[in-house]
Parts: sequence; C-alpha cells; structure tokens
Amino acid sequence: MAQLAKTQLAKAPKQRKMKGDGAWGYAFIAVALVVYAMFTAYPVVSAFIISFQEYKPLGSSFVGFDNYAETFKNSLFWQSIKNTIVYTLLTVPVSLFISFAVAILISPLRKGLQTAFKAVYYLPAVASGVALSVVWLWIFDPMTSGIMNQLLAVFGIHNQNWLGSSATAMFSLVLMAWLSSHGTSIIIYLAALLGIDGSYYEAAELDGASFLQKLRYIVMPCLKPTTLFLLVTGVIGSFQVFQNAYLMTGGGPDNATTMVGLLIFNNAFKYFEFGQAAAQSLILSAIIAGISLIQFKFLGNDVEY
Repeated sequence: MAQLAKTQLAKAPKQRKMKGDGAWGYAFIAVALVVYAMFTAYPVVSAFIISFQEYKPLGSSFVGFDNYAETFKNSLFWQSIKNTIVYTLLTVPVSLFISFAVAILISPLRKGLQTAFKAVYYLPAVASGVALSVVWLWIFDPMTSGIMNQLLAVFGIHNQNWLGSSATAMFSLVLMAWLSSHGTSIIIYLAALLGIDGSYYEAAELDGASFLQKLRYIVMPCLKPTTLFLLVTGVIGSFQVFQNAYLMTGGGPDNATTMVGLLIFNNAFKYFEFGQAAAQSLILSAIIAGISLIQFKFLGNDVEY
C-alpha cells in the first residue's frame, strides 16, 4: 500500500502538468475556433436556414422547398451549370498539364534558378485580380490596340470582338485561365518532383530507360497523389469561378459566360433574392462534393498518402 501511495504521488505532478498543457493548447486554438465559427460555420448554417425562406431584412417567411423548386425550373441556372462545366473541362486539364510541364523543365536547374522561376510564376497569385483583369481587358480590346487583334492582323485576319461575341467570350476566359495562375500548382509539382528518390532514376538509367519511359513509369506514378490533389482543388476552384466572369464579361453576351457563382451573386446582390441564392449555393456545394467523391473513388483507389 505504501509503495502504491508513493507511485500515485509521483504521477500526480505529471498529471497536473498534462492538464495544464491541455488548457494552454485549447487557449491557443480558441482564436482560430472563434474565427471559424463566425466566418465559416455561422454563414453556412445561416445560408441553410435562409434557403427555406423568402428572406426580408425586417422579417422572413418560411416557404419550404420553393426556392429549390424555382431553381430547378430556372433555365438560366442550368445554362450556368453547363457554362461552368465547359469552363472546367477546358481549363483544369490544360492547366495541370502546363504546370506539370513547367515543373519538369525547372527541376533540373540549380536551386537559385529554381527559386527565381518559382517567384516569377507565383507572382500573379499575389497580384490583385482586378489589376490582372484590367490587363486582360486591354489584351482583348476589340480595337486595333488590343494585343490579340494585333496578332491576328499579322496573319491578315480582321479584328475580333473577343468579349462581346458569344462565339469567342468563353474561349477568351479559358485562354486567360490557360496563360495565368499556375504558380501554386507549379510549386507543388516541383516540390513533389524533388521528393522522388534519386535511386529510381539511377536504376532506370542502368536499364537504359529513356526520358519518356522514366516520365511514364517513375515520375507520373510517384506524382499521382499530387495530381489528384491538384485535380480536386482545381475542379472546386473552377466551379466557384466568379471574378473573371464578373470583371471581364459580366456574364454576357447573352449569358454565354454566366457561371454558377456569378448567377448566385446576381440573385443575391442585384435582385435581392437571398433565399434563392442560398438554395443555389447549397446545390452548388452538393454538386462539388459529389464530383470530388467521384474523383477520389475512381482516381484515388491506388493512391497512397
């Protein structure tokens, strides 16, 4: 009994220290939890509640699933879904390919040059989206001062109204995505490339493997988790695209570039249909979650993390 009492007395200070450390841990994460509750959890719960209401600042009325029913009957909503899917299919795979190719080209360089290239490619990510859009508006200027039309003039092609024609407006937004905003993906791909064990390349060279064979049988399998991550986040980002369409075309012409995010914004802050906008945002969240689950199911079954 005496020995047991001594053991318990010895453990007591350690237990008090562990409890004290736990209290400090909760204190450190308290600020993050408060910020999350205020700016993430509360807006999501509020949007869910508002989606079942005809929202009014001085008193909302419960309408059940009317906002969802109106959304599914709205032809513009389905057109925006189609536009968003087309934008996603055209931008995400090409952007991944460009990022992967640039990372491959940078990886053999010296560390200093790698850092310089990473900084150059990442710079647009920290620049103002409004400023970038202004630059692209100048590039797509329908007059002869626009760079795109100047390039066409070299080949004897007349000026094009890039953003004002339904035939070229979506392509203009896609081209903007192709030629910008690859910095984050390049850095992630480059980090993954530099993390591949060099012994794999040495064994492949001993077997006489070519560059393409090493790329196919070593690099691509090793980078599959990275590619899956960038694919999922890229699809999520493209389904939420708003800024480019809002600043470049405003959704026109003839709703040819109206994305789901822009439609939700217009319903909420242009037409003040907050209930319908909340319902559309939750439907968009469900679509994104479903697509992400499908990607993980079919592309992540043999991926190890």
